[in-house]
Amino acid sequence: MKRVVLHIDQLSLRGFSHADTAVFSDGLSSGLQSLLGRGDAAVDALSQHHASHFVKAGSVRVPHGGSAGAVGRAVAGRIVRGAKS
Repeated sequence: MKRVVLHIDQLSLRGFSHADTAVFSDGLSSGLQSLLGRGDAAVDALSQHHASHFVKAGSVRVPHGGSAGAVGRAVAGRIVRGAKS
């Protein structure tokens, strides 16, 4: 079993209230656990970046009214996809 430690130094959220941060955080955490728990491909992709200082995940656009949890899961997907590129 591989262990991945991920530190997010900067994350800019626009259009969300402070009250949504816990829901966003839960969505991000569950999204990462789900994606990284699927198999070694995603973990290997992140492991390859051990010498890199960052993973450029890009931006995430969601439809108006999208929940903070859904945005967290979308950000998790961008992080994993960003590591694969």
